[in-house]
Order: sequence, then C-alpha cells, then structure tokens
Amino acid sequence: MDIKNNILETIGKTPLIRLNKITAGLPCEVLAKVDYFNPGNSIKDRMAVKMVEVAEQEGKLKPGGTIIECTSGNTGMGLALAAIVKGYKCIFTTTDKQSKEKIDILKAVGAEVIVCPTNVEPEDPRSYYSVARRLAKEIPNSFHANQYDNLANRLAHYESTGPELWEQTEGKITHLVCTAGTGGTITGTAMFLKEKNPNIQVWAIDVYGSLLTKYFKTGTIDMNEVHPYISEGFGEDFVPENYNMSVIDHFEQVTDIKDHDKYNCKEINYCNSYSDNPFPVRPNLHLKIK
Repeated sequence: MDIKNNILETIGKTPLIRLNKITAGLPCEVLAKVDYFNPGNSIKDRMAVKMVEVAEQEGKLKPGGTIIECTSGNTGMGLALAAIVKGYKCIFTTTDKQSKEKIDILKAVGAEVIVCPTNVEPEDPRSYYSVARRLAKEIPNSFHANQYDNLANRLAHYESTGPELWEQTEGKITHLVCTAGTGGTITGTAMFLKEKNPNIQVWAIDVYGSLLTKYFKTGTIDMNEVHPYISEGFGEDFVPENYNMSVIDHFEQVTDIKDHDKYNCKEINYCNSYSDNPFPVRPNLHLKIK
C-alpha cells in the first residue's frame, strides 16, 4: 500500500507542466516546475523541513521547542507544518506589505505572527529580521531557522529540486529560470545541475528595489538600490549567505508594472522555472526571441 505516514512525506516530486499559451510562438519547450502542489502551497516546504531536520540532528532544536523565523509567509507555512507533525511551537515575524491572507493562514495553523514595518533597514531593531533575532535570544529552548544564512536551505534543493529537474527532463534541461530571494532555491538547484552539465544556464529573476542584481554584476552592496516594492517573496536588501553567485549566469530585474519588461534570448530548449508563483516567470516578464 502507498500510504504516507504524515503530511511532510508528501513534499517534493512535484510535476513539470508544459506551458502552451503563455509561450505560444516560441521555438522552444517551456516547462513549469509546479511546486505549489506541495502541501504548504510553495517550494519553501522543501527547505523548511530540511532546516528543521538539520537543527534536530545538530541538537539546536529540542523537544517542545519554539521555531522562530522571519518570513514573507511561505517558509512560515512549511515550518508550521513541520511543527505540527513534530510537536513544536512557532513564532513568525513578517512585514506589513504581506497579504492579510498569508498572516491569517499562519495563525490558523497555530503560529504566532508579529507584523513589522517594511521600510526600515535590515539592522533596524524594528525590522522583521532583527525582531526574530531578538526573540530567539529571549525565548528559552528556541531555534532561529534563519532561512537566509542557514545552508540547509540550499542543501534541500541540491538534494531534491535539482535531481528532480534533471530526471524529469531526462538531462535535457538547458536553462533554469528562478526568482531570487534567500538564494537557497536557485543556488542549491544550480549547484546540482551544473555538476551534471556545466553548460546549463541559470537565470535569476530579481526585482527593482533589490540590491542583488547590482551585487551580482559589480560585487558591491549598494543600499541606494534599495527601495520599497510591491512584489512579495523575492529580491533582498542584503546578500544572504545561501548565495553562490558563481553558479548563476545572469540576473534580470523586473518591475511591479505589468508588461514593461522584456527579456531577450536567442534560443531555449528547456526553460524550467518555479517559485512561489505558479507562472514560469513573473507575469510582467516575457520571453522574446530575436
């Protein structure tokens, strides 16, 4: 019998779905890695469980403990699912630009949610990063997951997402297109795929208001690049430790304004993209063959 012992065992092995209408006219096959089929509705389930498992193995997360994390919502959902199964409590910090629905669903699965201001620097004591760090110091028997610098994040994708894409495309994948946030998904997946075929191109989708693109191009952390934006779940105002820029070939920034950005490329055989968004690329980013 094929019976799962708990909901966590259903994470991963998500389908690749051929895109037909959005890619009409392109001389290539474009596939979406549909990770919103995971029980928490996003790819973040993979790394959330991995961070918990590694923390347990290292003795950082003990029975009855509290998981603390700053999240735009999706990592929090994955951590909350793990907490329910394993018997932990959760406290999440988030920003005031996140949707009410994200906050409500985290509360519905048992998490305490603290909303922090968006338009402050990462080191500001009011930021959701700083509040999470402070709570982890103040609350006994707590574990700060720290998805940005916790390398279990990218390890999850090196061990699962990358191998799945390679197997599902029978090794024919030539391009990976992925939004860039914590760096775990794109870096871990790229590390695996580049080991299999160094010629695979890895393209990161960033947002205006994030400093990641300029850092990729110049190696400079320029806070003048940072400003508030509407898009949720990607872009950063600092460079997380999960990034290994050497496995990424290109960064492309997109705006919050629909249809204003064009991406030019000559040929794509397989373009696999996945994020917390079901689209192969953000709706305002189009592939254009020239």
